Amino acid sequence: MSPGGRVNRHVDGRPTPYPASDGASGDHLPGARPAGVDRQIVALAVPALGALVAEPLFVLVDSAIVGHLGTDALAGLALASTVLVTLVGLCVFLAYATTAAVARRVGAGDTRGALQTGVDGMWLGLGLGVVLAGAAWLAAPTLLGVLGASGGVAEQAVAYLRWSTPGLPGMLLVLAATGALRGLQDTRTPLVVAASGAVANGLLNAVLVYGAGMGIAGSGLGTAVAQLGMAVALVVVVVRGARRAGADLRPAAGGILANARAGVPLLVRTASLRLAILLTVWVATGLGASALAGHQVVNAVWGLTAFALDALAIAAQALVGHALGAGDVPRTRALLRRTLQWGVAAGVVMGVLVGALAPLYVRLFTADPDVRRAAVTGLVVAAVALPMAGWVFVLDGVLIGAGDGPFLAWAGVATLVAYVPAALAVHAWAPPGAAGLAWLWGAFAVLFMAARALTTGWRARGTAWMVTGA
Repeated sequence: MSPGGRVNRHVDGRPTPYPASDGASGDHLPGARPAGVDRQIVALAVPALGALVAEPLFVLVDSAIVGHLGTDALAGLALASTVLVTLVGLCVFLAYATTAAVARRVGAGDTRGALQTGVDGMWLGLGLGVVLAGAAWLAAPTLLGVLGASGGVAEQAVAYLRWSTPGLPGMLLVLAATGALRGLQDTRTPLVVAASGAVANGLLNAVLVYGAGMGIAGSGLGTAVAQLGMAVALVVVVVRGARRAGADLRPAAGGILANARAGVPLLVRTASLRLAILLTVWVATGLGASALAGHQVVNAVWGLTAFALDALAIAAQALVGHALGAGDVPRTRALLRRTLQWGVAAGVVMGVLVGALAPLYVRLFTADPDVRRAAVTGLVVAAVALPMAGWVFVLDGVLIGAGDGPFLAWAGVATLVAYVPAALAVHAWAPPGAAGLAWLWGAFAVLFMAARALTTGWRARGTAWMVTGA
């Protein structure tokens, strides 16, 4: 119950198990048992993890179906999906900024304002998606040419990218609507929609690629239709809640601009991370074919562990935003401590598994002994850094939930600047093969993550980020 006796509910009207922080619950008090906080973290993080895992299934299913069309088609899909994933990845601020803003207003007891923020975020996502879709369709040959596409590969890549672009507005709507629902502490609805979308994507791809004989274009169209369907499902849920709360569904320039302003710092943060990843790939390319192939294996495993850590970060975003909106600083501190404990513990467990089992599961990726050696070496280095990565991911989530985007933008640029010389040093002096890959992952997983841990940890020790109220 809220201080006024109001039952907190999900946007679809279901009672939520997450009580408003009114100071009466002992869960948030210093020294109190953390069981209640743990239940909230698990209730948010587990469905969020499911939704995060469902999203890559789109590309995986597309790859499995398109792969039977030939080498050019699969190579074209790889390049086109890189463009699409980059565009959508840069727009993840639509989810993050909306989560923080909605959670804060819910914590302050302003359900109408929370849903109004969610509606404004969806309008921003729709508008941005339409612009990006048009730009991607027009610039498809140029964008893919920059990535090295030529001949038959370029033809296949352009076809997939152009047929996929109608799905961009849908995908950005999905991000914004998901952010609104996370802010309302509902991670189950996005999970159901993401899982349903993944199934629909597979069926549509099979029908359009083979049944309709559209080839790779059918795969792009099937993915776009599935993404638009997901958007419709999530928008309907948010709109129903907004109507019940009395929020205005019409586009409002002020609200849309406010969402955009809140998102710009997070866009800078995300761009800095993307640049660090791209720089890492560029350095790996210079270490030779076996090191580059090994890097792909390490990166795939690292990405899998990132899903679990991201799920904890999402829980932190929603819970911290809610606590600060309610003006509950003790609870915010308790959430900071407990989510960090979860993050580090998850990092330790995954680090042990990733490092100890590396010689076994690497065999699933390749039979080449040089690639295996490089991959295992890189995985051991990455495994050592996973506990620190857990700390970093959760702190990111805490500060995003607090709406501390400007600091995260500054920290993102600063850590990128710190990483660039280390990456360039590896490029200049590291030996090829496994040893070089070990140095590269030492620079990325250890040094880069340490820089992020220091900047965000320094911020979290203070109180400037704990701005209370709506």
